Amino acid sequence: MFRAVIADQLGGPECYQLVPHDPGAPGPGQVRIAIRAAGVSFVDVLTAAGKYQVKPPLPFIPGSECAGVIEAVGDGVTGLEIGQAVVASSWGGLFADVAVVAARSVRPAPSGLSFAEAALFPVSAYTARYALIERGHLQPGETLLVLGAGGATGLAAVQLGHHIGARVIASASSADKRAMALANGADAAVDARADNWRELIKEANHGKPVDVVFDPVGGAVTEPAFRSLAWNGRHLVVGFTGGIASFRTNLALLKGASLIGVDLRQYGVNEPAAADANMRESFKLAEVGAIRPVIAKRYPLEQFAEAMADAEAGRAAGRIVLEMTA
Repeated sequence: MFRAVIADQLGGPECYQLVPHDPGAPGPGQVRIAIRAAGVSFVDVLTAAGKYQVKPPLPFIPGSECAGVIEAVGDGVTGLEIGQAVVASSWGGLFADVAVVAARSVRPAPSGLSFAEAALFPVSAYTARYALIERGHLQPGETLLVLGAGGATGLAAVQLGHHIGARVIASASSADKRAMALANGADAAVDARADNWRELIKEANHGKPVDVVFDPVGGAVTEPAFRSLAWNGRHLVVGFTGGIASFRTNLALLKGASLIGVDLRQYGVNEPAAADANMRESFKLAEVGAIRPVIAKRYPLEQFAEAMADAEAGRAAGRIVLEMTA
């Protein structure tokens, strides 16, 4: 019997139940996937609670990234085959044993990754690459400050920044997360909760301001991070786990710096060809080992509520993943 995590109203994990659910056969341009693993992110929990900037339709199944095996393909689908190991992304629908998704969001799984690693790879890797290369134009020898370096996209940004040849400064809230960032390519790591945070950032960069800020946090940290930028610096707004920040626009003028939005979903809608190229290049990064997810905890699908609570708390150094019975 196939199952899915479903709610008729948006809210916390207590609003959701694991119930029998079969999404049916794929339609034209769709693929049916037997899911082996699904990532659980803060954004997944935020969306499930109805607190994301766009609210999903009801009833709702959470989950935005997974890996599994193709069971069936709909009319018009090419390049994907039954029995093929794949990764997929979707705006919901993936905390389940089986899902039907658009074929355009499905890619062959990167070689060398387990199902759990592959499930966690695409969204964070796509975001990090789009942000740092396409939007931030990070160059070798520049300095990259990564906020929320213990999170999914933050760690991917640390790894990619190191791969590009930038000096990477990781800001994270716990010693475990800072140690993880250092083990994955950061040149320095600072305590995100330190009262003298800006001074620590400057010290970590040998007394100089930074060139690029990767910011999936928002809230109170955005302005001091922007103030830490050099002339012609770029501040990449990736998310707002710490809340939506208020920002003094004169700072951009005084620093000759740019505040740049990074929205992967709208990128795919408005620039599909470029977004597809970004996906292909991101997979190459996986194949050479430049970006690889770190798994903190694994839960069976039956323990989805615990997994969601863990992801919301954000204390784990690494990603949370749900694993389904094969």
